[in-house]
Amino acid sequence: MGLLFISPWLIGVTVFVAYPLVYSIIISLTRYSGMLAPTFVGLGNYLTIFTDPLIRTSSFNTIFYAGLAVPIGLVVAILLALAMNRNVREVAVYRTALYIPSLVPAFALSFIFVVFVNPQFGLFSLLNNALGRESVNLLGEPISAKIVIVLMLQLGAGNAALIFLAGLNNIPKTLYEAARVDGAGPLRQFWSITLPLLSPAILFNLITGISGALQVFTEAYVLTNGTGAPDNGTLFYMMYLYQNAFKYASLGYASAMAVVLFIVGMLLAGLVYWLSRRFVNYDTAAG
Repeated sequence: MGLLFISPWLIGVTVFVAYPLVYSIIISLTRYSGMLAPTFVGLGNYLTIFTDPLIRTSSFNTIFYAGLAVPIGLVVAILLALAMNRNVREVAVYRTALYIPSLVPAFALSFIFVVFVNPQFGLFSLLNNALGRESVNLLGEPISAKIVIVLMLQLGAGNAALIFLAGLNNIPKTLYEAARVDGAGPLRQFWSITLPLLSPAILFNLITGISGALQVFTEAYVLTNGTGAPDNGTLFYMMYLYQNAFKYASLGYASAMAVVLFIVGMLLAGLVYWLSRRFVNYDTAAG
């Protein structure tokens, strides 16, 4: 009966996760355009990955993005959770207002930001003009374009903030009362009580944040129309994978890239879990 009840989940995982993963590994060993029959090339696609200059460029862009987006996202989500956790009468309104932006689809946010950073009539340019400064094309430089995408993704921090809010509500109030009796101020309470007891939620959001950062695609695709401009500054790993699969009809090479990304993601997750033994505290009562 147990297998019967979980059969929808088992079928879904088999059809949409296990089979595509195995099929990708098989296709990664071939030269395949999606039209003609695949030709076995062994590890040729994987060897090409280590010599392809655009792999290095896209990997650097992805690492740069993840190095900024993940820690900034954690900080923003924690601040939002603290704001949502305030004991005020209108807290339900604040929670709704802070969470609503995360419900907006990524492609819609991207279209909004195209207008927001427009060098002619965008809000950023209007503010610069009001301050007597020249307009700047933020999407015209590789570094600033990546930073725009990092900042844009912070509008979706509401999901992580809800997880942090649940963690905050799970912390016993008696710990804060005891800390106040001992003379601890708000900042000391945050560093000694709140942050350590939020570590399980931080670990979860860190893992999901890294996974999402490695797969960043939609925002860059919409902002640059899939070109990775300027000067390949927003050519992230997933976008280059997409180009190989659907623009250059090189499905075998794209599958090899996907397998490498999967392995790197698993290794990073394992590393984070291993390091988490040093800072994650599951004992709420002990603090």
